[in-house]
Amino acid sequence: MKVLILGDASNPHIIKWANALYSSGIEIIIFSFRKSDALVFLKGIEIFSMDSLYNITTKKNAAISKIFYLKAIPKLKTIIRERKPDIVHAHYASSYGFLGSLVNFHPFIISVWGSDVIDFPKTSILHRELFKFNLRKADKILSTSQFMANLLKKYTSKKIFITPFGIDLQLFKPESKSDLYFTNDEIVVGSIKGLEWYYGIEYLIEAYHKVIKILPEKKIRLLIVGSGAIEDKIKNLISNMGLEGKVILTGKVNYREIHKYHNMLDIFVAVSVYEESFGVAVLEASACGKPVIISRVGGMIEVVEEGITGYIVPPRDSELTAQKIIKLILDESLRQKLGIQGRERVQKLFDLKVCLNNMINIYQDLITL
Repeated sequence: MKVLILGDASNPHIIKWANALYSSGIEIIIFSFRKSDALVFLKGIEIFSMDSLYNITTKKNAAISKIFYLKAIPKLKTIIRERKPDIVHAHYASSYGFLGSLVNFHPFIISVWGSDVIDFPKTSILHRELFKFNLRKADKILSTSQFMANLLKKYTSKKIFITPFGIDLQLFKPESKSDLYFTNDEIVVGSIKGLEWYYGIEYLIEAYHKVIKILPEKKIRLLIVGSGAIEDKIKNLISNMGLEGKVILTGKVNYREIHKYHNMLDIFVAVSVYEESFGVAVLEASACGKPVIISRVGGMIEVVEEGITGYIVPPRDSELTAQKIIKLILDESLRQKLGIQGRERVQKLFDLKVCLNNMINIYQDLITL
């Protein structure tokens, strides 16, 4: 079987899917608007990119930028003609899904990931009709969460297949805490998300500030992993609260190193204020045996079992977030229990091997029709 993936070759989820599928004996070709380090892919995976086109489209209004996708069609058609894939699979319905729709190859799969279904069709009537056009062209539509599958029902009557991002349990597993930043007697609370407004990082910092005021005798540190548009705002907030030296900002970290940072934490917190499509970072934390605290938004609630693997709080509620953090800080056995149960849940529902087999079965069903 040969699959042509339309997707961002620099995205860690595309990299993970491509490598896992290739390791399972499927030939993989990738067409991307953005270039990627070929070394992150297994040898044998073919990668085609149009980086100059990507730079053009990202600098334009999203509606106007769709015109530039037309420039990619001749190259993509040549790849299809020469490589003869069995399936074309577009990851992201509004961009790569549009491109896949225009080349008119079948069988054609679209996977929705997040903003492509949450935001894009709401932008205008034109965007909504374009989105519905892409879905009509797809032979199968996949969603990483039930939350997004429910949203898709507004735009299509086709069956939606749930294909969550799987977690590599050989990589994300409990390990000894690194001494890169912390000593063994410190309790580390933290988040591994981008520094963007929608991840609610400021509410985590506010909650942490409340925690250390209530538990001044405890050695509690805050670790924030990631970079983004509000980095200066976050630094100013830390300074204004007098938290310098207590909060560590790592900046951007290579995805291949992320598991090490998960294992520096005792408690993982992701209190997003926006409807996230799924909670990959939360599952990675659970796979590493960490109790998690998340906000009740979007598909996030599908990855946490309340009181079993972690806690769910309302968005923007730093007070309740602080209370849950304190509860876990004061009860080490509870932290361990939730962490163990969290990993067991990931093993049962989100193991990459299980998710991979699910995807392969979908491919096989299509090419045997």
